Amino acid sequence: MSHRIGISGSVILSDSKLFHELFKRNMRHIEIGEFQDQESFHCFLEMLRETNKSFGLHSPLFRGQSKYDLLEKISMNPEEAWIQFEAEVEKVSRLGAEYILVHFPYFKKETSGNPAEIIEEGLKKLSALQRKYGIMIVCEPKLGFKQSPAGINYLDRFPVETWRKWGLSLCIDIGDYILAAGENTLNYIEKWSEFVKVVHLHNVGYQGEKYIWVPVHPSHENDGKHHKIKNLIEFLAKDCKDVFFVMEYTQHTNPTEKMVEEGIGWVRALIEEGPVR
Repeated sequence: MSHRIGISGSVILSDSKLFHELFKRNMRHIEIGEFQDQESFHCFLEMLRETNKSFGLHSPLFRGQSKYDLLEKISMNPEEAWIQFEAEVEKVSRLGAEYILVHFPYFKKETSGNPAEIIEEGLKKLSALQRKYGIMIVCEPKLGFKQSPAGINYLDRFPVETWRKWGLSLCIDIGDYILAAGENTLNYIEKWSEFVKVVHLHNVGYQGEKYIWVPVHPSHENDGKHHKIKNLIEFLAKDCKDVFFVMEYTQHTNPTEKMVEEGIGWVRALIEEGPVR
């Protein structure tokens, strides 16, 4: 079993002037998307080639493109969103990405249709793209509008056998799952353990009605302000194989370097990642 710890481009908002912040860290993997433009993407790839780090693309490739539209129109018609996504799959499969990650299933709120049928229709298309281009596609269930847990709840009720038939992987976003499932988060995750290949690791900070992603840190386990996530990390490390644990947090939380490094060290100890290669 070989887990990898990575960093998300979200911590620098994929700003090309800050790419060095991603590469300076002693981590084996970078997950990134929403580049400013083609030049920025090429700059990232050139820096990547000078390292032994792997990378995964978090769709969309470029800022302003579709993020949530595969099942229903949020900002773009699904037909156009599928065309965009296939172009991204084709591109990064040629560039040696470990995977491409997409927000799926995403429902902005409860649907009037049959969610299981809607999800399976999407899985069929994703599975066809995975076979066609030979790259792992990772599905990240997301909260909808106003923290709607609809998509995550629909997935929780979706048959494991059907998911297995289409051969797609899953990303568990710790923050989204905690907000959707609360104390039942571990139950929700356990059902899908054989498919989990990416984990987005952060805790949730609350600012009035709003919430933000903050870096994980051992002090959160008992401070009464954050969620306890140690047991979730330990379960994912023990029961899932070959997982990319991707550190994510919102840039404007402005954490200290010490806090970030302590959090990374804590996670590394919990998942017993091997030496950095």
